[in-house]
Amino acid sequence: MDTGRAAHAADETTSAPASIPARVPAPTADPGLPEAPAAPAALAPRTDPLPFTPGTLLWDMTGDIRVLLYLPAALVLQVAHPAVGAGVDEHSVFRTDPWGRARRSLDSLQLWVYGGDRAVEEGRRLRRLHRDIKGTDTRGRPYHALNPAPYAWVHATGFPVFLRAAEYLFRPFDEAGERRLHAEARRLGRILGIRERDMPGSVEEFRTYFDTVVREELERTVVVEELLDARRPVPPPDGSGAALRLLWPVLRPALLRLQVFVTKGLLPPLARERLDIPWTPRDERRLRLLGRVVRTVVPRLPERVRYLPAAYAARRAARP
Repeated sequence: MDTGRAAHAADETTSAPASIPARVPAPTADPGLPEAPAAPAALAPRTDPLPFTPGTLLWDMTGDIRVLLYLPAALVLQVAHPAVGAGVDEHSVFRTDPWGRARRSLDSLQLWVYGGDRAVEEGRRLRRLHRDIKGTDTRGRPYHALNPAPYAWVHATGFPVFLRAAEYLFRPFDEAGERRLHAEARRLGRILGIRERDMPGSVEEFRTYFDTVVREELERTVVVEELLDARRPVPPPDGSGAALRLLWPVLRPALLRLQVFVTKGLLPPLARERLDIPWTPRDERRLRLLGRVVRTVVPRLPERVRYLPAAYAARRAARP
């Protein structure tokens, strides 16, 4: 649970990118020869997860501006977990600094996929930031942000939301695409420091895991209520000009209604049922119509408009 107060305190923590070392076999020792010098550090076997590169699904999807439409659904799934919801409720600045909080979360997400070797350091940074986040959840159980179950759940919410986003806003995945996306999600989990045994090993295992957590753990927490409230007070974006500040009282209700509508629609149906979120056939038709418009318009945008700045820069840098 990447909560805001801790993240704000460490926004400057970055590390310089480095080249990806290749794996080389260790030489066989010959007792009749003098000892060979140690191999240069650049040739040492790599132990960190490999960063994402062009040709991966997450490379194409995560930096696309459509992430702004589907990311809130993952956040709702995350804070519906009692431990995650309590941590965000008690430690996050999402109420007092919503735009700054959103920006830092998005910057971190972009680093996971487009940061190269900095991605692993960002995963370590997040774990350091969560060391002191603990308390008692709504069921009276002690929680710690780095407990394997809630920490893995935060990461796990990405896979079903990516699938929902593909169905409505991109192109639906076939079975092979789902398995490929799941493998990339596990790779991302390793970058974030999640243990192999805490991540479902296959799509089938994930479905069982997801259904179990939704039915047995998720609840409509205070933070879920706030995120699904289209009337919540949200100030104008940081650095807004005079015109936007003047128009914000008119724009805010419409923008929040759209955001809440898309968020509800992109939640997996089982989660909507568990969280008692109404969704009608008319809502479904409206969402699919919106999805057709998005699928038609966004791919035709110039790359520098279609992709967020970090993703655009990484894509340009990766070209021959």
